[in-house]
Amino acid sequence: MITLIKNIKELLQVRETSVSKVSGAEMAVLPTLKNAFLILKDNLIEDFGSMDNLPEIKADKVIDATGRIVLPSWCDSHTHIVYAGNREQEFVDRINGFSYEEIANRGGGILNSAKKLNETSEEEIYEQSKLRLEEVMHLGTGAVEIKSGYGLTVEGELKMLRVIKKLSQNYPISIKATFLGAHAFPLNYKDNKAGYIDEIITKMLPEIAHNKLADYVDVFCETGYFSVEETEQIMEAGIKFGLEPKIHVNQFNSIGGIQAGIKFKALSVDHLEVITAEDIEALKNTDTMPVALPSCSYFLSIPYTPAREMIKAGLPLALATDFNPGSTPSGNMNFVVATACIKMKMTPEEAINAATINGAYAMGISETHGSITKGKKANLILTKPITSYYQIPYAFGSNLIESVFIEGEILA
Repeated sequence: MITLIKNIKELLQVRETSVSKVSGAEMAVLPTLKNAFLILKDNLIEDFGSMDNLPEIKADKVIDATGRIVLPSWCDSHTHIVYAGNREQEFVDRINGFSYEEIANRGGGILNSAKKLNETSEEEIYEQSKLRLEEVMHLGTGAVEIKSGYGLTVEGELKMLRVIKKLSQNYPISIKATFLGAHAFPLNYKDNKAGYIDEIITKMLPEIAHNKLADYVDVFCETGYFSVEETEQIMEAGIKFGLEPKIHVNQFNSIGGIQAGIKFKALSVDHLEVITAEDIEALKNTDTMPVALPSCSYFLSIPYTPAREMIKAGLPLALATDFNPGSTPSGNMNFVVATACIKMKMTPEEAINAATINGAYAMGISETHGSITKGKKANLILTKPITSYYQIPYAFGSNLIESVFIEGEILA
């Protein structure tokens, strides 16, 4: 199947030679081609160039993109899409003055989601989760990482990971699975934290590895959750079972989680709303991708990741949604890109790089996703007619997407 998209107003994130990520000043450079064509062969990008150089081609399908922009689909490297029910009551509690930590201490938060998940059948969790996945695909996401972490029991965690695997088998979008058993301590282990960590290491990890249910291991390294020492213990065990770390750090406090992630060669360190000069220094010249989650900051009214300081220091930065029922009930990457520009003062070029090529890096798929490069997956966004790509973050409340291509096919 050959698809030709012609008369593209501007083709974004064009890279003849793929890069794994962009950092520092490079983040402000978004390579584009004006008045372009793009040829897809089956599920891959076959060719692209200026309309002046369009070759003679017999295409099965021709799309005229006059006035429209084409870019790689978003790569959302941090989500919790698989969950049961919602936490809208906690949303109202926060409006009435309770903090995220206060709600958690009253048995709300992650423990509330865990209770609902363990009371819900695997089939029902799948049915609820697939609707969220379909929604984010139509919003332009072409690759997504999904975490467990609302089971907090052996069976609950395995149930979540089986649902993630089933979604991956039934949908064309690229999905990476992350085991987050260390999301919170369940109530029955409140006074026996070592006992729960032992359950993660001796019961959950062997089952997950045996059934090939996860690519990554994650830990919520934060005051009141998992300490740096506990985080290191779980990362080390995960690595032994073939799982690469990517971890939650610095959401509310800087306690050394970033340094722990770097020590164990974490693929990414995510959240970073609270980050010190020492943390930024530690991240320099490492292979660990910092990931910001601006719609979480928006929803919880907490600080935003200081993107300007990080980019000025020469660091790369990725953007992701953190789609979850408690702190970010949205998987809209367009809103994430806009919020990064509006609240974190990232330029549109930086934000698009962060949500495509750097997002792909943060989930280990930059060789196949995240840029317009020959041989990469034909996962694309075709916008409605717009004046320029600046309109994507500028018109933050509008849906500017006309079509989404996943594996070379337009989503129905």
